[in-house]
Amino acid sequence: MRRALPLAATFALFVLLVAGTGGAAAADAAVAETAADCQTPADNDLVGCWNGTYHAEELGFDQEDGLTADQLETLTHRSMARVEHLRERPFETGVPVETVTREEFRSNGTGGDGTDATVGTEFDRWNDQVWKALFVVGEDESTAEAIDAVFGGSVSGFYSPADDRIVLVVAEGEELQVSESTLVHELTHAMQDQYHDLAAPRFVGATQDADLAVDGIVEGEAVYIEERYADRCEANWSCLAPPDSSGSGGGSTVDYNVGILQTVLHPYSDGPFYVEELIDDGGWSAVNETMNDPPNATAEVIHRDPDYETREIDFEDGAEDGWETYTDQGANGSETAGEASMFVMFWYQSWEYDHPVLEPTRDVRENVEIHTATSDRLDTRSTYNYADSATTGWVDDELYPYRNDAGDAERDGYVWVTEWRTPTDAAEFHATYRTMLDEHGADRLDEGVREISTGDFRGSYGIERDGTRVTIVHAPDPPDVFELRPDIDLAEPREATDDGTVDDDSIDDGTVDDGTDSSSGADGGDDEQASDGGSASDGGSASDGDPDGTDAGSPPADGSTEEGVPGLGVVAALVALLSATALLRRRSRR
Repeated sequence: MRRALPLAATFALFVLLVAGTGGAAAADAAVAETAADCQTPADNDLVGCWNGTYHAEELGFDQEDGLTADQLETLTHRSMARVEHLRERPFETGVPVETVTREEFRSNGTGGDGTDATVGTEFDRWNDQVWKALFVVGEDESTAEAIDAVFGGSVSGFYSPADDRIVLVVAEGEELQVSESTLVHELTHAMQDQYHDLAAPRFVGATQDADLAVDGIVEGEAVYIEERYADRCEANWSCLAPPDSSGSGGGSTVDYNVGILQTVLHPYSDGPFYVEELIDDGGWSAVNETMNDPPNATAEVIHRDPDYETREIDFEDGAEDGWETYTDQGANGSETAGEASMFVMFWYQSWEYDHPVLEPTRDVRENVEIHTATSDRLDTRSTYNYADSATTGWVDDELYPYRNDAGDAERDGYVWVTEWRTPTDAAEFHATYRTMLDEHGADRLDEGVREISTGDFRGSYGIERDGTRVTIVHAPDPPDVFELRPDIDLAEPREATDDGTVDDDSIDDGTVDDGTDSSSGADGGDDEQASDGGSASDGGSASDGDPDGTDAGSPPADGSTEEGVPGLGVVAALVALLSATALLRRRSRR
């Protein structure tokens, strides 16, 4: 995690002021060949030693009974030497490591900062529509509370570029134990800060998708270094045993919104693969160059394509009868969800609601495994798939939350314009979105509006597909849909391919125009064994687990899943991901 603790309960922001114009490489730095080369701090210019500590040295102590302050300092010096050795460049300055109790962390990090309560309330209302549009936070839920539940009490450490230091959060009254892996991760961010001057706007995306994309290179490099560290620990480095699991967690009960979590995990999952391919193609110089010009869309990270082309949407606001956007929130009132968040939207329906949306002809378990498929190429702590034909081909989207305070009650809605590379890509997304509505019980009314009468995502939906564009409108009641988008065309389109026309039924995977649920496996979590573990569009396949009757949408209390399926219990190990709260609860932009 590279961002600091949230400064206000209103926004729970992790403010990392990152970037700058740096990135100068240290390709000519001398390398320490043996421990004899690392005698004093004067040798710090050698790659692989710091303050007299060589990267391959044994410490001569463990942390079974906790670490003293001197031992923590020695461990920090060796970890810095190891990051240098793995990253092939030296630190420029030392990195202080401090500890605070969880009580101090909460007290100092979540207090008020004088933010105007009205501004916070407006942002929360705007952000609620964003996450409701993604079918992750329901009508009766608060996005702010859901995000707090995901991250509250779980952070174990962070790097603060404002203070040039690492802070480790420890339980009061317990012996100090440190995850050397987490320390290596945070030290990698410290090195990034020193070489790239983590303070420029390019590391803070203007939208959710851009923030996740930027984190793809920043967190991707840190996780990549972590994994190389783990490889060396298995091979020939002496490494401390991990701390006791009870030492830094926020409690043993797991109760959080998995959709939010899996969205935030994207940079930690696809980012290391992105960095790996950069290194394969151009070495560490390619990583440095990308740090100076970070990706701006998760599609670039998902598909490992630095040249991924997007198209800008020219949005026209035609809303009538009192509907207004939030001009002071997001990017001129809009949010961009992006490919990673849109994939999670579809996948989450199988996890949380037992609705097989991505592959409606397969059962729930197989749909869950589309995302939890592992890869043998890079053994990261959380390796998830975010690619599927339903969302591949994304080139842009703009999601505009609306409000209407005229009348006796507040009304909320949104207009979401999505753009796709080809008409076929647009048709695929359109069909999958309709399947999602159908799985939630949508009925198609005479005027073309689809209405969900009950449940977390109740309300009226209008969907228009025109060539490469799919526009979604949501509002409480059918007339509101046409107030928000008076010119929306809800007729069923027939064009589905780039070189001809086909009937929609050939691509809809079981959805029908009357909105009835014709997909199979809606309760498949308890049905027959998965034949091949499910598949994703990029060729990834899930493992061949044998379903034992456990509901695929309900993880065990410890966060693990059945044999052969990666569980979500990695959350305990990925406490560093708390940094991404900044992109989830972004400050208003004026």
